[in-house]
Amino acid sequence: MKRRTFIAAFGGAIAWPLVVHAQQHPTMPVVGFLNSASAKNYGSMAVAFKEGLAEAGYVDGRNVIIEYRWAEDRNEGLPALAADLVTRRVAVIFGNAPTIEQAKAATATIPIVFLAGDDPVRLGFVASFNRPGGNLTGVSILSFELAAKRLELLLNFVPQARLIAVLINSDFGPSGRFRADIESAGRALKLPVQFLPANNEPEIDAAFKMLAQARADALLVGPGPFLDSRREQLVALAAKNAIPAAYETRATALAGGLMSYGASVQEGYRQAGIYAGRILKGERPADLPVLQLSKYELVVNQRTAKALGITVPPALLIGADEVIE
Repeated sequence: MKRRTFIAAFGGAIAWPLVVHAQQHPTMPVVGFLNSASAKNYGSMAVAFKEGLAEAGYVDGRNVIIEYRWAEDRNEGLPALAADLVTRRVAVIFGNAPTIEQAKAATATIPIVFLAGDDPVRLGFVASFNRPGGNLTGVSILSFELAAKRLELLLNFVPQARLIAVLINSDFGPSGRFRADIESAGRALKLPVQFLPANNEPEIDAAFKMLAQARADALLVGPGPFLDSRREQLVALAAKNAIPAAYETRATALAGGLMSYGASVQEGYRQAGIYAGRILKGERPADLPVLQLSKYELVVNQRTAKALGITVPPALLIGADEVIE
């Protein structure tokens, strides 16, 4: 399979000229940026990573080169992309959650900085949070730990709900744990939940037709880069179907989603960029503790609530970190 197949238009525009640039400056370190999503939908995360790298003293094109590899939501191409970065002997590899396993399998020597949505110790990526060991370290946003809480918060908007639909991207490896957590929470709340597959854009459209037919009262959107990067599609379909929906990221609430609860993925990318810079300066990933983003934000979009005819409980508005009027 040809490597060019998996490089996005944006990624190609950035990565290929920089390859020439790197050849002209052989002493300039190269950072590999491996991402399961596309530059079109996740380019803002690449910007946040560059900002963190710059904070650590490394400016793209001046004293470091970033080579981008975007899988375009085709995870089957990740092993080839990871192997390509190893072949190019990059100094550091950054990988988002779906790419960590492939990057780890591709090299045991090149430092890897990750952004994980699940417990990296439980997944076997590091020995411990404080002493990762090996060649991996990074940032954990523990989004799966918050899944049940997100469901509880959603019920504040629809207290009489009888059925909750849940969008899930089963191609995202850790989604099995997310499903188990939501099933457990549903049993505890004595509330039926219906999982709907959303592994690609047509399935997202089909899922909204299914939830309308099932007369679901609310929607919980599962985690992962694919669903997060489809926020515009999700928000538009939720508005069209007049269904209250809860999301993981603030960006989706800003785009018109009813509410979000979670850590800032963008901040995770920035912190990962800082870690990549520290490694370029000589620090070892084995000695850099895995960062846990401890601030979780509840964002309520009051405009969307009014459009849905929902009166947001005053206590929820007072407790929200941000209310979009």
